[in-house]
Amino acid sequence: MFQIADLVISVSGRDKDRIFMVVDIPEPNYVLIADGALRKLEKPKKKKIKHLKLSQYTANERILEKISQGKKITNAELRKMLRALVDAESEE
Repeated sequence: MFQIADLVISVSGRDKDRIFMVVDIPEPNYVLIADGALRKLEKPKKKKIKHLKLSQYTANERILEKISQGKKITNAELRKMLRALVDAESEE
């Protein structure tokens, strides 16, 4: 269902309606999510998949390339990518 680098939207909790990126899948019903601001990559939030919905957007090519090569992404890169998506969505 969810894969690493998928962009998801929280549907419950205090982070409701925020967009995050899946950074790990530790268990079948849980994922670790981060946005680089509220939840840093160093300390991602463990969230049940039933409290998330898959976004229509995907991570940009640069992020996907770094993940596929096994390189680390930074919180700044993650924030920049998510901010660009939110700005593009608000313009529509």
